[in-house]
Amino acid sequence: MLAHQQLPANLLHFVRLLRRLGFRINTARVIELLQGLTLIDLTRRDDFYYVMRACLVNHPEQIPLFDRAFNLFWLGREQWLVELGATSFQRPAPLQQQALRMAGMKSRERLDDRYLSPQEQEHTSSPESELTATYSPWEMLHHKDFAAMSHEELQLARRWMDTLVWRMGERRTRRRIRAYKRTCCLDLSATIRRSMSQQGEIVHLAWRRPRFKPRPLVLICDISGSMERYARLFLHFMYAMRQSSKYVEAFVFGTRLTRITPALRHRDVDTALKEVSQEVVDWSGGTRIGASLKTFNYRWSRRVLRNGATVIIISDGWDRGDITLLRHEMDRLQRSCHRLIWLNPLAGAPHYQPLVRGMQAALPYVDEFLPLHNLESLEAVVRHLGAHVAPSIARHYPT
Repeated sequence: MLAHQQLPANLLHFVRLLRRLGFRINTARVIELLQGLTLIDLTRRDDFYYVMRACLVNHPEQIPLFDRAFNLFWLGREQWLVELGATSFQRPAPLQQQALRMAGMKSRERLDDRYLSPQEQEHTSSPESELTATYSPWEMLHHKDFAAMSHEELQLARRWMDTLVWRMGERRTRRRIRAYKRTCCLDLSATIRRSMSQQGEIVHLAWRRPRFKPRPLVLICDISGSMERYARLFLHFMYAMRQSSKYVEAFVFGTRLTRITPALRHRDVDTALKEVSQEVVDWSGGTRIGASLKTFNYRWSRRVLRNGATVIIISDGWDRGDITLLRHEMDRLQRSCHRLIWLNPLAGAPHYQPLVRGMQAALPYVDEFLPLHNLESLEAVVRHLGAHVAPSIARHYPT
């Protein structure tokens, strides 16, 4: 009974979180949600989830973000809600958490106890407690290089990737949609139509605003021998991004380019990665970045770089091909996309310098050069993708 008394407060905390994430939720929707919850059995997690989704989600594109926020909030992983953009929040009351856990949530993946934060280990803390930074073994894993992780730690890293919410940024389309307040420009035709009911007197003005859509993202990952320590985990990274958005295209290359987007559409990660391994024939071989980019530019660029796509290349820069060809294809690719980002797993080293010839040839055409060697750098990439940065303005190179 006490747990049900705490439910309205927890619902308000969750609604505040969704509002921070961009959901438009007014008071009427919250009232409808509370009324709807009185009609179901609160111990049934599926009923609880679908009622909340029906009342709080405005558009189908919001469902993946809502699902991740729902799982992180109601399953007690509140320390990971920072990845959703919430820097501080109030956690659900512990009694309500216990009631939801007892409802048979078998899909929850428990982390190893060594990597649980103090917030997860203390189920008796105050419901008004704020998110604070504390030391834990999870922090050690967070800063550990992917190449130095054990098999168990890599499994934990993959589970952590599945909890991330990928924000690709948005692009402004040419289409305009109706606005409910003065935001952009006057809709003259709609205004005149409204005035017909007022005998031609213009009483209310109609407005229109630009429509925004997620910006497409293209991932091109190096799976050659020099990237063998990272390739499997980066494939899971690409899989997680593809599952979170339909606007993601994925390619891998060693000595040749292979499109793996259809394989990553499978809901089961093991099936998806198994199909990728069957399609790719140049695992752990040589590296021909220039030739692979030429294939992309001539065969795929017009299909996948439409609508101002962002391109991410994941590679250490080691190349045994023609450097002149690499420069030419990088120049063409940079002019064809909105932003060209290069992620290098070696760039996280303290004294790293881009000395290999492939990296030196590519850097002049890269908009942003960032490390990708641990979970902390992956977080930075996720935040960077959601930022609206114009191409060729901010170029970041390691010092």
